[in-house]
Amino acid sequence: MPLWLRNSLVVLISIITFGLVSPAQASELLSLEPKTNHQSDTYENVTVEEEVFQSQSEEESRSLFVQRMVREAEQKSLEKFGNRIGPVIEDEFRQLILPNMEIAIASVAEQFPREDLETLEITEVPSGGVAEKIFHIINAENKDIIRFHVRRDHPPLEGYWFNFHYHTHHDQFQKHYELGLIYWDKNTPPKWKS
Repeated sequence: MPLWLRNSLVVLISIITFGLVSPAQASELLSLEPKTNHQSDTYENVTVEEEVFQSQSEEESRSLFVQRMVREAEQKSLEKFGNRIGPVIEDEFRQLILPNMEIAIASVAEQFPREDLETLEITEVPSGGVAEKIFHIINAENKDIIRFHVRRDHPPLEGYWFNFHYHTHHDQFQKHYELGLIYWDKNTPPKWKS
C-alpha cells in the first residue's frame, strides 16, 4: 500500500472514531501483513481492534476511578479542615497536596483489575479534633488499602506545619509516604472540623 494512502487512512480512522483509536493504533492496524486467506485476515483485524477497545476501556475505567476518588478526596479533605482551617490552606492544598494524592490514588488503581476498582470506596467520615485520619480507601471486605492522613508538626521555633502523608497495606501501614507540607502559623491551629 502506498505510504500516502496509508497515512490518509490512519488520519481518517482517527477522525471517524473521534480519537478513540489513536494514530499509532490505526497505523498498527494497517501495518498487519495481508494473509492469503481473506477470512483469516478479517478475523485478525477484528481481534486486534477488540484488544485495542478493551485496553482503552480498561484505561478509561482507571481514569474514571481516579477522577472520582480525587473528587471525593478533595471533598473529604475540605470537610476535615473545617471552617477555620479550610479557608486558610485550601488553595495551597489544591496546588501542592491534591496532585500528589492523585498520583498515589493512580498507583492504587494500577494494582487492581478493572472489576475490583468498582468495589473500592472512600471511608465516610474524616476524624476531627487532633486525629490524623482524612480518609481511607477500602475494598469490598472493608479492609484498608491506603490511608491518607495529616499530622500537625511543631518543630522548635518554626511554628506549626501540616504534614500530609499516606500509608499502604503493602507494609502494614508502617511507612510514611510524604505528600507535602503546608505551613500554618506560629500560633496553635484550631482543631480539625471546627
